[in-house]
Amino acid sequence: MKPLLRWMLDTVLPPSCLACDTPVERVGQFCLDCFRRANFIAGPVCRCCGVPLPYAEAGGQPRYCHACTAQPPVFAQARAALRYDEVARRLILPLKYADHTEATEGLARLMRRPGEAMLQAARLIVPVPLHLSRLRARRFNQAALLAIALARLTGRPVAADALIRTRPTAPLEGMGVAARQAELEGAIALRPGAGVAGKRVLLVDDVMTSGATANACAAVLLANGATRVDVLTTARVADPRLENGGLA
Repeated sequence: MKPLLRWMLDTVLPPSCLACDTPVERVGQFCLDCFRRANFIAGPVCRCCGVPLPYAEAGGQPRYCHACTAQPPVFAQARAALRYDEVARRLILPLKYADHTEATEGLARLMRRPGEAMLQAARLIVPVPLHLSRLRARRFNQAALLAIALARLTGRPVAADALIRTRPTAPLEGMGVAARQAELEGAIALRPGAGVAGKRVLLVDDVMTSGATANACAAVLLANGATRVDVLTTARVADPRLENGGLA
């Protein structure tokens, strides 16, 4: 029945490109023009946080960025599908602010490529939480929708409400590392009975900037018995300081 329902839906409402209104063959595809302009993260990245780096060390192995060398995150590894640029914003912002939840399946498929090894090793998928006030305003948590879509693609279990935000936090954009950490201090907690103890957890979000939010979530999961936390996002904000060779 599902293929028939999909065919009927596509007949009435033909699928469009993930990033624009150009018709495509299947839901979750790019049109040729957007695919050419999509900035997939395929080159060398920091071994830990996944930020794009300008070059790899001898033998093709990526190095650690300065941030991870100076203050290693508590999560083990982070990866993303795209650099956060114009095309990525056209994918993500309509999902977050314009109720384009139909894009989650396509975005999850993009995330699966860089996250396949982490998805296979994960014993639980957990999204970054929204505070209740923001959840009421937006009506859904985009990270939870992505986590559920990834669980459907891979058969991995998901706990969409394992983490909670205990208080609203200010936007982190423009804050330094110390200020971000202070803003997030005590803002993330584990929901009672979430059952993360003894499990390798994959934390999911739409965009990773400095990694402060992912780090705060990972710290709570590890403190409650998770054996390891990896992070998978749709997009990663590149550090302009590293575009000119800032490596450890």
